[in-house]
Amino acid sequence: MTNDADRKSRFYTCSCFTTDNIFLDDYKLHVRFVSEHQFRLQYQPLLTRLGCVTEQQFVDVLTKVSQEVDRRRHTCETSAERTAAIKNTYEPLHPHVYHLQESYLAPELKQLVAYCSSSSDACEEGLSELLEDVGAPRVYRLPVFEKSFCEQLVEELEHFEQSSAPKGRPNTMNHYGILLNELGFDEDFITPLREHYLQPLASLLYPDCGGRCLDSHKAFVVKYAMNEDLDLSYHYDNAEVTLNVSLGKEFKDGNLFFGDMRQVSISETECTEVEHRVSEGLLHRGQHMHGALPISCGQRWNLIVWMRASQERNQLCPMCNRKPSLMEADGFADGFTKQSESQQNGSCELT
Repeated sequence: MTNDADRKSRFYTCSCFTTDNIFLDDYKLHVRFVSEHQFRLQYQPLLTRLGCVTEQQFVDVLTKVSQEVDRRRHTCETSAERTAAIKNTYEPLHPHVYHLQESYLAPELKQLVAYCSSSSDACEEGLSELLEDVGAPRVYRLPVFEKSFCEQLVEELEHFEQSSAPKGRPNTMNHYGILLNELGFDEDFITPLREHYLQPLASLLYPDCGGRCLDSHKAFVVKYAMNEDLDLSYHYDNAEVTLNVSLGKEFKDGNLFFGDMRQVSISETECTEVEHRVSEGLLHRGQHMHGALPISCGQRWNLIVWMRASQERNQLCPMCNRKPSLMEADGFADGFTKQSESQQNGSCELT
C-alpha cells in the first residue's frame, strides 16, 4: 500500500485550482479569476444580467472570489493543520468504522466483484446486465454497504460534526460535509475500497475514461438538511469515475438528475431523475453532468468518492481543458503525476 511520503512526491495539483471553477452560489455560476481587470471584462455583463446590478453588489462578488482564491492558495497548509488538530483532539465514537471490513459490504457488491475476476469472459455488457438500469446512460446502481454499517458511519460523522474539531468544506458547491482524508479514512478504508472493490467494476464499465487505471481519489461526505444545503446545482466532477452512496438518514425527495456529458449544453439535454436509496450507490463517469434536486424534509448524508486516473488527466486537466501545469501538493492532491515514458505510451504503470 502506498504511504503518505510516497504520495507527496507522486501526486500533484494543476495550477488552475487557484484560478478556475470558482462557484458563485448566489448566481449559480462558475467563474475564473486571474485579476480584477480580467474578471470585470469577462463577467460583469453576464453578472449584470443575472441580477448583480450595482457596483456594491459587484464589489461583494469580487470580495467572495478573492477570499476563495486565497483559501485555495493556502489549502495544503490549512488542511495539514486541521488533520493534525483532529488527530490530536478528536475521540471517535466508533473507531472500527475507519477500517474497511468485508462484513460492512453488501453481499451483492462482493458478487459483482467476483464476476469481474471470474474469467477472461467478464465484460462490460455482462456486468451491466447484473446492475440495475436507472435510465441514464452508463449510470449504474449497485448495493454497496450493509444498512447497519451506514447507520454507524452516520453516527460517527454526526459525532465529529458536533465536536469542536476543525472542519473543512468538501468543495466550493457543498457548504456542509466532511473531508474524509482529514478525518483519517483514506488509508484503511477508502483506498482498499477503491483498489479491491471499485477498480474491478470501473475497469469493465469505463475503460474509455480511465476506469482501468484509477490510482487516486478524493473522498468526502456531503450533508443535505433543512436550513442548510438543500440541493446541488448542475455540474461535473473533478474525477474520471464517481461513486455516490446514500448513507441515510430519513429524507424525502432530493433525487439526482443526469444530463449529458459536459461538452453538451443543458439546453440541448433531456435530464433523467434517479432516486437515492440508502446503502446503495450510483456509479457514473465524472464528466457526466448532474445535480441534486432539493430535499423537502429530513436529512441526507452521501458518501462521494471521486476516483482519478493520472494517465487520463496528465494529458488534459478536466477543470481547465489544458495540459496540466503541475503544483506540489499533499496526499493524493488532484491526481496528476509526472509522466514516465510508459505512461506517455499508454501504459497504466505509475511513476
